Amino acid sequence: MRQLWSIIDESPGKTLMGLNDSDLINQILNKLSAKQKLSSEDCGAINAYLRSRILLIREIAECSVGH
Repeated sequence: MRQLWSIIDESPGKTLMGLNDSDLINQILNKLSAKQKLSSEDCGAINAYLRSRILLIREIAECSVGH
């Protein structure tokens, strides 16, 4: 989980804000899977987790754009 949130923190907020929910989640998943091997089960669970946290991810992105 820590690595997942690090990816979100490191991603440019402007880029994240410009993506729709599906593309945003796919971009984060792609970055995570480039760092570690993920099973299809892992991908599904992480996808569901990210969908449940999409508003928080967008708030983080918005804050990083504002600073």
